[in-house]
Amino acid sequence: FNPLLADFKDNLSKVYEAIEESDFLAIDGEFSGISDGPSVSALTNGFDTPEERYQKLKKHSMDFLLFQFGLCTFKYDDTEEKYVMKSFNFYIFPKPFNRNSPDVKFVCQSSSIDFLANQGFDFNKVFRNGIPYLNQEEERQLREQYDEKRSQANGAGSLSYISPNSTKCPVTIPEDQKKFVEKVVEQIEDLLKNEESESLELEPCTGFQRKLIYQTLSWKYPKGIHVETLESDKKERYIVISKVDEEERKRREQQKQAKEQEELNDAVGFSRVVHAIANSGKLVIGHNMLLDVMHTIHQFYCPLPDDLSEFKEVTSCVFPR
Repeated sequence: FNPLLADFKDNLSKVYEAIEESDFLAIDGEFSGISDGPSVSALTNGFDTPEERYQKLKKHSMDFLLFQFGLCTFKYDDTEEKYVMKSFNFYIFPKPFNRNSPDVKFVCQSSSIDFLANQGFDFNKVFRNGIPYLNQEEERQLREQYDEKRSQANGAGSLSYISPNSTKCPVTIPEDQKKFVEKVVEQIEDLLKNEESESLELEPCTGFQRKLIYQTLSWKYPKGIHVETLESDKKERYIVISKVDEEERKRREQQKQAKEQEELNDAVGFSRVVHAIANSGKLVIGHNMLLDVMHTIHQFYCPLPDDLSEFKEVTSCVFPR
């Protein structure tokens, strides 16, 4: 089956299970191109040393995208005396996950695109619904962003952007922003007095202004309100303030953290399958698979090392067998 982004999560456990129970695996990639310079036959001739072949492919092939990943798992059935195969086919595309996501640039080669089109490759599927991924450094940075957000969460269930021991003191507000912050405080005072209103939507404002609002509210109203930034259909970010008791505030905060964790897992996306293959330690086989291995490491782990010996070390970590 073709697990696209929508049903990728639903089927991930099946993929994990198939990898775990298998005796060996086979992989194969489809790429947006093979060589941005000489033709493939001229690029890779039979007289290359391994080092030369690696350097040529690293130089001329890595700006292309591995955008379909085939995985077959093989398990030997003793009673039937035959192998049971399960096949999975993943369309992959590096969709920007949020405003800080890497905006990946890649090139296409007309002969490769023509070949894939003739084989029935569904380009709408890959570009509209392709499963996202992150390499290990991108994943680390994203996790840090979430951890930082969480560590800055204050008593009002919002980001205070300041250390906990400084939340007891009023923040320094620049002269040109004082009226803006005073107006926000007035609106919140009205909200707290008005028994009928449960929440308040502030006008969209800049990131700096949101930071000032969070800082001000964190010391002025340490309890009784929940503060959250949302994004409108026009991609404008605005703050919503709700009246809540402590129990409700904690529930919302837990809900928010669970949502963030899910978003993080979604962003790591297909990389989770590659990690599962690596962690399984199973034998991985393929046909003419140097490019498949190079692209897998390049896209899902780290930039390719400068020389072949380092590449071998990285490869034996990702694919122990």
